[in-house]
Amino acid sequence: QVQLVESGGGLVQPGGSLRLSCSASLGTFNHYAIAWFRQAPGKEREGISCISSNDDSTFYVDSVKGRFTISRDNAKIMVYLQMTDHKPEAPAVYYCVTLTDFRCKGAGSLAQYLDVWGQGTQVTVSP
Repeated sequence: QVQLVESGGGLVQPGGSLRLSCSASLGTFNHYAIAWFRQAPGKEREGISCISSNDDSTFYVDSVKGRFTISRDNAKIMVYLQMTDHKPEAPAVYYCVTLTDFRCKGAGSLAQYLDVWGQGTQVTVSP
């Protein structure tokens, strides 16, 4: 079973940038599409982006499209989320998760994940 560890969170100013990292314990991670989710206090966890196993397709929800970029380095067994132009919003914990397919086909892919979660990394947007 792949274990995922998120890192890179912290305090960011509105309009600022931050890069999150997701590392995996097993190389089989590279066979699957990976998604980033986030959860704000009192809200449901929401999927915001995914990337296919071979990095040939990505998807973003409208709220982050054009500001966030997902990427992966299979040689390092890593997935990243580059976040720019942060909006003033509630703090959220960001998680990476393995999807059940090697493809990232769009919003539907975000509903097909393996229910194994890391501890996440918190991002707080504050002046």
